[in-house]
Amino acid sequence: MGIPLLVSVVDDDESVRESLPDLIKEFGFAVQAFASAQEYLLSDYPDLTRCLILDVAMPGMSGPDLLKELLRRGYRIPVIFITALEDTSEHSQLRHGDVVECLIKPFSEAQLVKALSAALPFD
Repeated sequence: MGIPLLVSVVDDDESVRESLPDLIKEFGFAVQAFASAQEYLLSDYPDLTRCLILDVAMPGMSGPDLLKELLRRGYRIPVIFITALEDTSEHSQLRHGDVVECLIKPFSEAQLVKALSAALPFD
Protein backbone atom coordinates (compact mmCIF):
# COMPACT_ATOMS: atom_id res chain seq x y z
CA MET A 1 0.00 0.00 0.00
CA GLY A 2 1.39 3.40 -1.00
CA ILE A 3 1.31 6.80 0.60
CA PRO A 4 -2.28 8.06 1.05
CA LEU A 5 -3.43 10.75 -1.38
CA LEU A 6 -3.65 14.21 0.17
CA VAL A 7 -6.98 16.01 0.41
CA SER A 8 -6.68 19.67 1.48
CA VAL A 9 -9.62 21.41 3.14
CA VAL A 10 -9.85 25.22 3.02
CA ASP A 11 -12.67 26.63 5.15
CA ASP A 12 -12.87 29.57 7.55
CA ASP A 13 -15.31 27.65 9.78
CA GLU A 14 -13.31 26.04 12.58
CA SER A 15 -15.90 23.31 13.18
CA VAL A 16 -15.57 22.19 9.53
CA ARG A 17 -11.76 22.20 9.78
CA GLU A 18 -11.99 19.99 12.88
CA SER A 19 -14.67 17.49 11.81
CA LEU A 20 -14.22 17.06 8.05
CA PRO A 21 -10.57 15.91 8.19
CA ASP A 22 -11.46 13.15 10.67
CA LEU A 23 -14.13 11.85 8.30
CA ILE A 24 -11.86 12.04 5.25
CA LYS A 25 -9.12 10.14 7.10
CA GLU A 26 -11.61 7.31 7.69
CA PHE A 27 -11.77 6.92 3.89
CA GLY A 28 -8.00 6.35 3.77
CA PHE A 29 -6.77 9.77 2.67
CA ALA A 30 -4.22 12.08 4.23
CA VAL A 31 -5.73 15.48 5.12
CA GLN A 32 -4.45 18.99 5.72
CA ALA A 33 -6.80 21.82 6.78
CA PHE A 34 -6.40 25.58 6.26
CA ALA A 35 -8.35 28.54 7.68
CA SER A 36 -7.98 30.73 4.58
CA ALA A 37 -7.08 30.72 0.92
CA GLN A 38 -4.01 32.81 1.69
CA GLU A 39 -2.80 30.29 4.28
CA TYR A 40 -3.13 27.51 1.70
CA LEU A 41 -1.32 29.48 -1.02
CA LEU A 42 1.58 30.29 1.31
CA SER A 43 2.03 26.61 2.24
CA ASP A 44 3.86 23.87 0.35
CA TYR A 45 0.61 21.92 0.01
CA PRO A 46 -0.62 23.06 -3.43
CA ASP A 47 2.17 20.88 -4.90
CA LEU A 48 1.03 17.87 -2.84
CA THR A 49 -2.77 18.21 -2.91
CA ARG A 50 -4.65 15.65 -5.02
CA CYS A 51 -8.14 17.01 -4.17
CA LEU A 52 -9.17 20.37 -2.73
CA ILE A 53 -12.32 20.76 -0.63
CA LEU A 54 -12.97 24.46 -0.76
CA ASP A 55 -15.51 26.72 0.95
CA VAL A 56 -17.14 29.13 -1.49
CA ALA A 57 -17.59 32.18 0.76
CA MET A 58 -14.63 33.11 2.95
CA PRO A 59 -13.26 36.44 4.18
CA GLY A 60 -10.47 37.78 2.00
CA MET A 61 -10.02 35.50 -1.00
CA SER A 62 -13.12 33.44 -1.83
CA GLY A 63 -13.07 29.81 -2.90
CA PRO A 64 -13.69 30.63 -6.60
CA ASP A 65 -10.93 33.26 -6.45
CA LEU A 66 -8.52 30.72 -4.96
CA LEU A 67 -9.35 28.29 -7.77
CA LYS A 68 -8.66 31.02 -10.37
CA GLU A 69 -5.32 31.79 -8.71
CA LEU A 70 -4.34 28.12 -8.64
CA LEU A 71 -5.20 27.79 -12.33
CA ARG A 72 -3.19 30.94 -13.07
CA ARG A 73 -0.22 29.32 -11.32
CA GLY A 74 -0.62 26.15 -13.39
CA TYR A 75 -2.22 23.85 -10.79
CA ARG A 76 -4.91 21.44 -12.00
CA ILE A 77 -6.42 20.07 -8.78
CA PRO A 78 -9.88 18.48 -8.64
CA VAL A 79 -12.10 20.73 -6.49
CA ILE A 80 -15.13 19.97 -4.37
CA PHE A 81 -16.83 23.23 -3.38
CA ILE A 82 -18.77 23.31 -0.12
CA THR A 83 -21.17 26.10 0.76
CA ALA A 84 -23.92 27.13 3.12
CA LEU A 85 -25.39 29.27 0.33
CA GLU A 86 -28.42 27.70 -1.28
CA ASP A 87 -28.47 29.91 -4.41
CA THR A 88 -28.50 27.26 -7.11
CA SER A 89 -27.78 29.78 -9.88
CA GLU A 90 -24.39 30.40 -8.28
CA HIS A 91 -23.74 26.65 -8.05
CA SER A 92 -24.09 26.23 -11.82
CA GLN A 93 -21.46 28.94 -12.32
CA LEU A 94 -19.10 27.03 -10.02
CA ARG A 95 -19.38 23.78 -12.00
CA HIS A 96 -16.64 24.08 -14.60
CA GLY A 97 -13.19 22.75 -15.39
CA ASP A 98 -11.65 21.12 -12.36
CA VAL A 99 -14.79 21.42 -10.20
CA VAL A 100 -16.12 17.95 -9.41
CA GLU A 101 -19.06 18.86 -7.19
CA CYS A 102 -20.69 21.65 -5.18
CA LEU A 103 -22.08 20.34 -1.88
CA ILE A 104 -24.50 22.33 0.28
CA LYS A 105 -23.74 22.31 4.03
CA PRO A 106 -24.69 20.25 5.87
CA PHE A 107 -23.97 17.46 3.39
CA SER A 108 -24.15 13.74 4.03
CA GLU A 109 -21.27 11.31 4.29
CA ALA A 110 -22.64 9.59 1.17
CA GLN A 111 -22.54 12.85 -0.81
CA LEU A 112 -18.94 13.42 0.27
CA VAL A 113 -17.90 9.86 -0.64
CA LYS A 114 -19.52 10.22 -4.06
CA ALA A 115 -17.69 13.51 -4.70
CA LEU A 116 -14.34 12.11 -3.49
CA SER A 117 -14.86 9.02 -5.64
CA ALA A 118 -15.33 11.23 -8.69
CA ALA A 119 -12.20 13.23 -7.83
CA LEU A 120 -9.83 10.50 -6.62
CA PRO A 121 -9.25 6.78 -6.94
CA PHE A 122 -10.05 4.75 -3.83
CA ASP A 123 -7.66 1.87 -3.05
